[in-house]
Amino acid sequence: MSLTLFHVSDLHFGAEDRTALDWFAQAVAETRPDAVICTGDLTMRARHREFAAAAAWLGALAAPVMVEPGNHDMPYFNLLERFTAPYARYRSLRRVVHRDLALDGAAIIALPTIAPAQWRLNWSKGHVARADLAHALAGLSAAAGAGIRLVACHHPLIEADTQATASTHGGKRALAALARAGADVVLSGHVHDAFDLVVEAEGRPIRLIGAGTLSKRLRTTPPSYNRLEYVPGQGLHVMPQVMPQGMPRTAPL
Repeated sequence: MSLTLFHVSDLHFGAEDRTALDWFAQAVAETRPDAVICTGDLTMRARHREFAAAAAWLGALAAPVMVEPGNHDMPYFNLLERFTAPYARYRSLRRVVHRDLALDGAAIIALPTIAPAQWRLNWSKGHVARADLAHALAGLSAAAGAGIRLVACHHPLIEADTQATASTHGGKRALAALARAGADVVLSGHVHDAFDLVVEAEGRPIRLIGAGTLSKRLRTTPPSYNRLEYVPGQGLHVMPQVMPQGMPRTAPL
């Protein structure tokens, strides 16, 4: 049985592009994909009103939704909450919109790549904790019978020759471990430009797919998302969907 998945990232409610959001929602309504996978940065500054707007929009999409957190989804102004309950606001949204997906022939495993603080100045960059990696590896093992196994995270595990960087601590180690465990694809966001490449890790190919953004925070390309088509026996086909240039939108931030 074939599957259609929409992979989107970096909605950044608070700096969202409403035209791009409407364009994406219309595509979901017309196609009715098996699932929408959002790989983080749902908000701009993790404000309550931003999470409320993101929850309303995601909840109205005409497809099951899987969400992962990004570095922008932890409290930005309230340092006490950032250190004591960094994921509380995100988890409130997740309870409303997220579904654990049961897809025929495919499995999607979460791998967090964010941390409330790090031993470097730029806390927005990626970080893979050993406990989170172990949990993802266990999920891959449990899904050994799936035709294709995808891992969803926010930061690219290695750089993908994009303008923005992820600088993910532990990313290479995580990618090698995921490859050994049989992961076929790693989905990510963060850099706001789409990419699709195949690398070799632990002697086997693994595909790295990044989604662009639906926000005003553009890098080198217009708002976009990825349409993924999986057919057992034929593999995964990725079709980047770029918002038409003629559609009016406000200037990027």
